[in-house]
Amino acid sequence: MPAHDTFKVPSKIITVTQEIKGSKFITTVGRVGDKDKAKVFIDNVRHQHKDATHNCYAFVAGNPYSTTDIGFGDDGEVPGTAGKPMLSVLQHKNIGEIAVVVTRYFGGTKLGTGGLVRAYTSSVQNALDKLPLVTYQPLKTVTISFDYQYENIVRQILSRYGVQIIDSNYNQKVNMVIQIYVSLFDDLLEDLNNNLSGKFKLVAG
Repeated sequence: MPAHDTFKVPSKIITVTQEIKGSKFITTVGRVGDKDKAKVFIDNVRHQHKDATHNCYAFVAGNPYSTTDIGFGDDGEVPGTAGKPMLSVLQHKNIGEIAVVVTRYFGGTKLGTGGLVRAYTSSVQNALDKLPLVTYQPLKTVTISFDYQYENIVRQILSRYGVQIIDSNYNQKVNMVIQIYVSLFDDLLEDLNNNLSGKFKLVAG
């Protein structure tokens, strides 16, 4: 299995609060599959805390080892003191499909640039320490085509790999649309070749 085929993602949305020199920092973190979902997540938190002084955010919307779908925002804080340090924490954790918003209610005491960086960094770190995670494995969708006589053996092989049959139709041949974890695909292909002597056809998608 390629080292970066799988990665951790949040299993639910959580909220963690801390207070620093009178300011309340509320961290909301959850799973987002892409940039659009990240924007919706951030907007929802902003709406919940529309009376807050700041709603700073960061996200890694995809595979943490390869995605370019990242972003951050300071929402009026001193540039570089909130969003970017928050993103740095996310990237060092190698968690994918994740967005975090740190909501600040100003308490009257300024923290300075160093204090702000520490406050936003620790807010994200505290939330990630409590965040339940699950392992994400990418799925591959393929169509497999074969003669009727092989249907029973094909179904037996597919069941061994936990393959989900999305659709099937019976014309001149049996055609099945299946989904399998990318990490298991090569083993499935070898098994099919061994049992059907190559008498099948695979089409991606």
